[in-house]
Amino acid sequence: MNTPANPAFDSGGDFTSAYQVLTEALAAKAFPGCAFGVYAGGKVLLQEALGSFTDEADAPKVKPETAFDIASITKVLATTALAMRLHERGQLDLEMPLGEILPAFVVGRPQTQRARNVTLRHLLAHTSGLPGYVELYRTVSTPECLLRACLALPLEAEPGARTEYSDMGFILLGKAIEVLAGEPLDRLFRREIADPLGLRASRFNPLPPEQPQIPPTEEDTQLRHRRIQGEVQDEHAWLLGGVAGHAGLFSPVADLLRFAEAILQSAKGASGLFAPETVAAFAERQPPSGSSRALGWDTPSPESSAGELFSQHSIGHLGYSGCSLWIDLDADIAVVLLTNRTWPDCKNQMIRTVRPAFHNAVRKALGGGY
Repeated sequence: MNTPANPAFDSGGDFTSAYQVLTEALAAKAFPGCAFGVYAGGKVLLQEALGSFTDEADAPKVKPETAFDIASITKVLATTALAMRLHERGQLDLEMPLGEILPAFVVGRPQTQRARNVTLRHLLAHTSGLPGYVELYRTVSTPECLLRACLALPLEAEPGARTEYSDMGFILLGKAIEVLAGEPLDRLFRREIADPLGLRASRFNPLPPEQPQIPPTEEDTQLRHRRIQGEVQDEHAWLLGGVAGHAGLFSPVADLLRFAEAILQSAKGASGLFAPETVAAFAERQPPSGSSRALGWDTPSPESSAGELFSQHSIGHLGYSGCSLWIDLDADIAVVLLTNRTWPDCKNQMIRTVRPAFHNAVRKALGGGY
């Protein structure tokens, strides 16, 4: 195991307990490897890695700079961040009906009036009434067919009446952003988010020379019938050519910490990527009562993956592959954990206990000074 020589990095703190959480998780085979980092007080305090790409004896070691398939963290790093940028410019109105951007969402469906009421705010807050997840990839085989199938999905509730975390909603949100901006999502991400922040290693569709340097996520025996490495694991994102609003990005710890720093600087009115009022608006919990969802972001809730020590004024997101990003806007802290817990299949659920334990250990290590 590639245990670092200095678990405290340059913080002056002691992250031994946080390392212990991850070391025990590796021993229990919660995941074969991980990379992780901490930002606090205006600087990166920790950026390290443990374990290997797989449990195979000759598997490469994970390095601090290793990029992972970050799955649904794409929803905030790309889609939500782009929505924030377009909203600031007046190109994206949160109350705009989805049907005005993607008319096929309304035309020809039996629930016409209900569909007319779905807005971009509903999609960001996961309150559109769309189902959470439907295995459309089992019945469609092209990007065009997948998009048509998403547009035709039945609305299971009135818009705004319930919260249902929906990949399908973010697929449509990504397409809506492309229409509003007149440009593909991957190009928008590069120009509006990655280049301004210097996120040089974050991308959709890693290039062939980069793919072997990325931990595999799955031995796919159902759809692609091969090891999934350096290509997006999510089946719907794969069918969409690797670029989608809900998944598809690959990123290392350093880039996610840099993004988190930009959010924190923006929230304070410093030289960030967004206006403070934009961060505040998108970080605010949305109705109905009891939902933890903000606009694109999640917030801490009982038994949250963020643990017990992040303030209620925190935002974050998880990725199905075993990744997480949490940002405490009050404490000026961000924590990133990247894993491939889905290797070799998706049955292992130990990440659910590892995440809060890791976050609690990090926050205790930081103490009351942050």
